[in-house]
Parts: sequence; C-alpha cells; structure tokens
Amino acid sequence: MIKVKLQAFLFSVFCILFFVIAGCGYTTRSMITNKYKTIYITPFVNKIDITSQNYVGSQYKVYRPLLETDITHAVNNKYLFDGNLKPVPKEGADLILKGELIDFRRDPLRYTDSDEVAEYRLNLVVNVSLLDNKENKIVWEENGFTGMFTFFTTGSLAVSESIAINDAIDDLARRIVERTVEQW
Repeated sequence: MIKVKLQAFLFSVFCILFFVIAGCGYTTRSMITNKYKTIYITPFVNKIDITSQNYVGSQYKVYRPLLETDITHAVNNKYLFDGNLKPVPKEGADLILKGELIDFRRDPLRYTDSDEVAEYRLNLVVNVSLLDNKENKIVWEENGFTGMFTFFTTGSLAVSESIAINDAIDDLARRIVERTVEQW
C-alpha cells in the first residue's frame, strides 16, 4: 500500500515538473521563418516637406536636423539587441529594410492655467518596407508607421524635448523590429 502511494506521489511530481518545464508553448524565438537570418537596414531618407502648410498648426514646423540618421542608428541597434536578425552589408542580407521619414509632429495635449503647453505628444511617422533580397519581393510594407512619446514640459515629470525625441525614436525602432520578427 505504501509502495503504491509512493509511486503515485512520484508520478504526480514527475507530471508537475514536466508541465512546469515544458511551459505553455512560450518561446523567446521569433516567429519569422528560418530562411531569414540577416537584414540590411538602408539609411532612412528624409521626405519631410517643411514648406507644406496643411493646417494652421503646421505654420512653423518643428524639425531636428539629421533625425533620419538617428532613426537608422536606433533601428540598427534594436536589431542587434533583439538578436533574431543580424544586421549585415547589403550583399549578404536575406532581408532589406527601407524607410523614409515623412512627418515629425509635436502636438499639444494639455495646457496650464496660463495657456502654456504643459504636455506634448511627439510623433515620428515613417513609410517602411521589408524586402526579400533573394527573391526580390516585398515581404511587408506599411505607410504611416508611427513611433510616439508623450512628455511634460513643467512639473516633476518634465523632460527636455531632446530626451523626448530620443524616446520617440526608440519607440519607433522597437515597433519596426517587432513588426519584422512577429509572424507575418
């Protein structure tokens, strides 16, 4: 009787350990196919038309020079950090990521009692596409892909616009990498 209970107990412990170790199918591996291991990130191109005035708020467009270069570096670094696709020169790449910066917006969200802006939302808008370099076909393409960051200009949570721009760039780069490595 004791031997049967001991065997049942050991079997139960084994089953529990098996399911704990096996998990629920969670993996840290990307959902992209195994045929893609490398990527080339073309330098992002600045396509912001600072002369267009679509609405009253765009009279004085805010723009930081070399923003497209910062985006390219951030996307490259995110791929390195993610590790699912290795950035390489164009000739040896399985995939090619192309992007163009089409808009940089700083929209006021909240005002103080004295009508000064207390909170802004920065939006970096890009058109981005991913190409299969071997088969010369588009894997996916998205226009109006946006990275954003909301920041306060006053109070204990205030940050500089430069820090906010870097955080918006980081958000955009993260979203691009996630879009690439998730199942298409």
